[in-house]
Amino acid sequence: MKKTTFLFGVLLCSALLLTACAPKPPKNQNDICEIFREYPGWFWAAQASQARWGIPISVQMAIMYQESHFQGNAKPARKKVLWVVPWSRPSTAYGYSQALDGTWNEYTTEIGKEGFRSDFDTAIDFLGWYCHRAHLRAGIPVNNAYALYLAYHEGIGGYTRGVYKNQEWLITIAKRVQHQSDLYHKQILQCQHSLPKKSHWNLF
Repeated sequence: MKKTTFLFGVLLCSALLLTACAPKPPKNQNDICEIFREYPGWFWAAQASQARWGIPISVQMAIMYQESHFQGNAKPARKKVLWVVPWSRPSTAYGYSQALDGTWNEYTTEIGKEGFRSDFDTAIDFLGWYCHRAHLRAGIPVNNAYALYLAYHEGIGGYTRGVYKNQEWLITIAKRVQHQSDLYHKQILQCQHSLPKKSHWNLF
């Protein structure tokens, strides 16, 4: 009986830990103030990424919104054989930032620290890192969410070659990201001083 109770306790703790690491998506994803009030730790992580890489919080969050809708375990939908049978996924994109395996490995190697794509803090730092690279290599202004998203989606080399120019659907999405970034920027200007402050007692 005691052994069963112990195992149940271990499983329960494990489930709670996993839930804490990958919380449910925010209730109102179109309001960055509500997002950060619901998950204050996300605000602190986004602040840290902005301070480190120079990419505005609004830009980072708009790209993440488009890529995963803030789902920590997001993956591309599987292809289907004969329109019915699930098959392989179109890419290795995973997590909040939908980072590919290869690019994620570049990031962890460069910063010298392992991390999980399902962890918001690491995923938002990855976004800042990648957009910072696009800023340096392609000369994209740090507040140009439209161009940064195109570079994020097509790769920095693909962006500089203009491979997106014949992809109207992608240009439409990039414009949507810019609009979302502008909305987030206006919202955060109004609420940033009232958002929870991080104290030395916060462990996560």
